[in-house]
Amino acid sequence: MSEAPGTPSSGRSRSVRPDRPAWRKELWDWIRALAIAIVIVVLLRAFVFQLSTVKSISMQPTLYEKQWLFVNKISYKIGHPSRGDVVILKEPGEGSDKKTLLVKRIIGLPGDRLEVRDHQLYINGALQVERYTDAVIEDGDIGPITVSAGHYFVMGDNRHLESSKDSRSFGEVPESLIKGRADWIIWPISRWQSL
Repeated sequence: MSEAPGTPSSGRSRSVRPDRPAWRKELWDWIRALAIAIVIVVLLRAFVFQLSTVKSISMQPTLYEKQWLFVNKISYKIGHPSRGDVVILKEPGEGSDKKTLLVKRIIGLPGDRLEVRDHQLYINGALQVERYTDAVIEDGDIGPITVSAGHYFVMGDNRHLESSKDSRSFGEVPESLIKGRADWIIWPISRWQSL
């Protein structure tokens, strides 16, 4: 038997939920967008880039204390360091997993024969003209040494006596300790430039 129009149905009716207030929907949209942005930034920072601050004089005149660097972390996941790259690396040596991060320049590649003689750098017997430094190497002579496979010889651009803790003191660096390539100086803005 059908019911006449306008009469209430005898069955159970579902209650209609009132719409959420507009401010709640807006708040939820903001929280969701912020959470997605945080996840993206965390993933990018873990695998693609990081910012690093220069904390010593070892890379002068190229880099100065308190400058911020944009570090490309993906470049060495798909390739290998090249001579002249400015890199961020964990300080080699025994001890904690929380080793100090250093900024240095790649000088020697695997298989290279390096020598410091009469304050000058020689790679594979050829005298190097290093335009990024403003001093001769004031520390003593080194080598000749041959860089091992999978390792790199790094130095700071500051070649004044005892101004840089680098491969001259701690030896060649395994590629696994190199965390990324410093591509840009991003702060202060007046010094913004590629490396």
